[in-house]
Amino acid sequence: MNDAAVTAAPEVPPPPERFNFAQHLIDRHAARAAKAAFVDDLGVLSYGALGQRVRQMAAGLRSLGIRREERVLLLMQDTNDWPVSFLGAIYAGLVPVAVNTLLTADDYAYMLEHSRAQAALVSGGLLPALTSAMVKSDHELTKVIVARPVAPLHPAEVEFEAFLAAQAPAPRPAPTAADDPAFWLYSSGSTGRPKGTVHSHANPYWTSELYGTRLLGLREDDVCFSAAKLFFAYGLGNALTFPLSVGATTILMAERPTPEATFKRWAGGVGGLKPSVFFGAPTGYAGMLAHPALPQRDQVALRLASSAGEALPADIGERFKRHFGVDIVDGIGSTEMLHIFLSNRPDRVRYGTTGWPVPGYSIELRGDDGRPVPLNPDGSSEPGDLYIQGPSAALMYWGNRAKSRDTFQGGWTKSGDKYVRNADGSYTYGGRSDDMLKVSGIYVSPFEVEATLVQHPAVLEAAVIGVPDAEGLTKTKAFVVLKAGGAATEDELKAFVKDKLAPYKYPRLIEFVAELPKTATGKIQRFKLREREAAKG
Repeated sequence: MNDAAVTAAPEVPPPPERFNFAQHLIDRHAARAAKAAFVDDLGVLSYGALGQRVRQMAAGLRSLGIRREERVLLLMQDTNDWPVSFLGAIYAGLVPVAVNTLLTADDYAYMLEHSRAQAALVSGGLLPALTSAMVKSDHELTKVIVARPVAPLHPAEVEFEAFLAAQAPAPRPAPTAADDPAFWLYSSGSTGRPKGTVHSHANPYWTSELYGTRLLGLREDDVCFSAAKLFFAYGLGNALTFPLSVGATTILMAERPTPEATFKRWAGGVGGLKPSVFFGAPTGYAGMLAHPALPQRDQVALRLASSAGEALPADIGERFKRHFGVDIVDGIGSTEMLHIFLSNRPDRVRYGTTGWPVPGYSIELRGDDGRPVPLNPDGSSEPGDLYIQGPSAALMYWGNRAKSRDTFQGGWTKSGDKYVRNADGSYTYGGRSDDMLKVSGIYVSPFEVEATLVQHPAVLEAAVIGVPDAEGLTKTKAFVVLKAGGAATEDELKAFVKDKLAPYKYPRLIEFVAELPKTATGKIQRFKLREREAAKG
């Protein structure tokens, strides 16, 4: 079952064979030199200053003797220094490796050795973690460039502003090709070691043109704000490649995206700018809607909201729309595809689904036999494994041929997600392929049960897994987090689900918990719940 016929790309010319993505962004906005490109808590970075500083960073990194396609570790909080560092490395023909700021020294030690990074750009507050990683690793860095240091620096370290000030801007970019490696993003690593996902110079061009510009309709007059950080594939598009592609302004936030921090920026608390476009995740939206300080509609300037990272429960989207008068445009993307390839649209939202293929991408659902799932007479389908074909697929997982071959299969990328196709051509999420449950011989989607549980007025979050009973048969168990002040019983929630879904889908067991285990992106780690249950014996 293949939707290629209905997802023909709009007229988007491919990038030229010789193409440097950083140069592409800088050169197209030469006439906007005075306009704000980024605004963080400490100030404004104009388009003109961005171009100047990117070229200075490129010259500085080259002066360290780092050669084309060698890696540079980027461990920085979301400030105006992040895009300068990322684009500066790309402009120089180097490969920035953007890493999660919430990891451990052991994680960073692994990433240093795996990427063989020659230098590191790091925020001052994160320097101790990097220093600990360097002690644990046999890999040595040529130089550590520290932005906004919080303690005196050692001889092998140099302050970010001093490093830039010592450089004349590079007169021209490295003569890279569209298919050359441009940057790495590590997968979330929810199981096993994270995988270094290698993206080309052309890949962010395609996601910006096909999704950011043509599907979302981002404009030059937009002010963008993303709760997802720049080191995530989702956040990188939201807060850097998409707004820079259209000449918009981005608000950057170094702190955690708590409801309070988010509301402050929605209200214009940073630079007086109110975001017109907000990018979040379902967990964040749920927390904001349950927060007592939720702003009123007339206190914000939102015209568009986006969601990804996990499937958006219909109830959250509907409540957000009722409160703010703005739809949440839910979609699914991946590190491997760089951004969203299946999505609702600003003018066509069907809550409870992930929407339709993004123009330029093809979708295929495959059964356990590896063949396309056939369509029913009405155009719907049974569950299948989701495969994607599109121009922004990663080149490979670095140093991991087996997983590269398993994920990147010819022109198709295996997502690891289960989906069904609906009669209207939209798709509904069924959970991760390894999360689907078979109860009494029938597939049950954990997400469907979770999405139903959170419709109960007392429930904030829920996660569903399968647990074996005394006979070794799979039963569904729900872990439920109640809202502050909320109250519900196990029997009440079971009856609630039975009333809304087929009876066999209700959770046989319910455990109330204070919080759910999650990745740094906010995705629920069901495997940790399974491990917890297995440890009980």
